[in-house]
Amino acid sequence: MTTALASRWCISLTAPLTRCTLGSMIRIGSIVLRVDDLQRQTEFWAAVLDYVPRRMDDDFVLLRPRDGIGPNVSLDQVRSTVQVPPRIHLDLYAEDQGGEVQRLIALGATEVHWDKRPPDADYVILADPEGNRFCVVDAS
Repeated sequence: MTTALASRWCISLTAPLTRCTLGSMIRIGSIVLRVDDLQRQTEFWAAVLDYVPRRMDDDFVLLRPRDGIGPNVSLDQVRSTVQVPPRIHLDLYAEDQGGEVQRLIALGATEVHWDKRPPDADYVILADPEGNRFCVVDAS
């Protein structure tokens, strides 16, 4: 069994560290979020990330980075219950964390207060208009 580490090294559970061939690499192509209101969530996430729709169906939208660099975010209209705490969430890195948090709140995000958040945390927890949580991390 082999898994990729970083971008060019492979580690095997039964063999020493070796170089991987580029053809064997895997990467994240799209992160899929379940949503109820496809139009509202499309508008929200496109504005948050400065992404543009690449493919739109009645119940699915694929958003891609405007500059083409980075993973896509797909919105899949499937009724589901928001899980708290979420099993997975996005960490969005910001050079101006305070400014970005205010911008995202103006777009419809809400701040989530968590009693276990350390006082010196470098992240702020937000939720999108449907309650899906994500963090804005100070990358300065």
